[in-house]
Amino acid sequence: MRIATYNVEWFAGLFDQNDELFNDSAWSRRWNVTRAQQTEALGTVFRAMDADAIMVIEAPDHGRNHSAVAALEHFAQQFDIRARRAVIGFANDTQQEIVLLYDPDVMTAAHDPMGEESGTKGARGAPRFDGSLRIDLDFDASEDRVVFSKPPLELAVETRSGFAFRMIGAHLKSKAPHGARDDNHAMQIAIANRRKQLAQAIWLRERIDAHITDQTPLILMGDLNDGPGLDEFENLFGRSSVEIILGADSAHPLYDPHAMRALSQRIGAVPTTSRFWIRPEKRFLQALLDYIMVCPALRAHAPQWRIWHPLDDPACWADQTLREALVTASDHFPVTLDIDL
Repeated sequence: MRIATYNVEWFAGLFDQNDELFNDSAWSRRWNVTRAQQTEALGTVFRAMDADAIMVIEAPDHGRNHSAVAALEHFAQQFDIRARRAVIGFANDTQQEIVLLYDPDVMTAAHDPMGEESGTKGARGAPRFDGSLRIDLDFDASEDRVVFSKPPLELAVETRSGFAFRMIGAHLKSKAPHGARDDNHAMQIAIANRRKQLAQAIWLRERIDAHITDQTPLILMGDLNDGPGLDEFENLFGRSSVEIILGADSAHPLYDPHAMRALSQRIGAVPTTSRFWIRPEKRFLQALLDYIMVCPALRAHAPQWRIWHPLDDPACWADQTLREALVTASDHFPVTLDIDL
């Protein structure tokens, strides 16, 4: 079975008011890429992956006027993609949803949120992801309330052969210091936002511990937008959100070989899953942001990871059509997990 995670930049911009693909020559929200070019590139990438399930990060908008489920199912139909059924959890207001596309001939997947319904009052521990977590962020003996701007997607999944497991799709992001009056104020906002991201990682880790304690097989995947050596706050906080979620010092660690390689060295080459243009410096920045983490029980199921990086993966590089599609489709590249389930 092949399971993937893929952050698609501005996927929402490719669909009209009826959640159908524009597929025209107008500009997409990607730099110097038309909507038709990005759409075709995404179709090429999704077909090449041929995954049984894809956790789509930054999926199309979902709410009163749009349906991310309808949009992605229309996309899958357009390009004859096996993973043609979509399931969403708690929608958000960022136009960047978390949605699973899956092949209904291979598995079933249902939104199955866990935890206490805390509402705005909040709860300690691991409340439901659409509520709020009560936690002391700054050690001032008073509790703060933390929410997910993009609530993680919790799924109960069962393969056709009857193997049941849990899947969590996540997109953690520390907000930029908007509205800062000066550099010092910007730093204060940035530190506060990073504290919130780490609190969200702790929240996720609590849920992970609960599942593994119950001996429930678990896969966590998505864009964690954080990692060893990624920014100047690492020394301040000691651990990144990736390290918290992995839980190397816990009784129930998760495993991702790319994360472990990055954590094992301070200098040298590390895997990367994204490529961003830094306009003031006139160069690209590459980073490891996307992960597929598995629980200890699933490590016994012959897992094999792959980053579909057009410049680093020999098979992607050798296929010119796929190579160009990966660059055109998004500023992130897919990560896949082949596993015997």
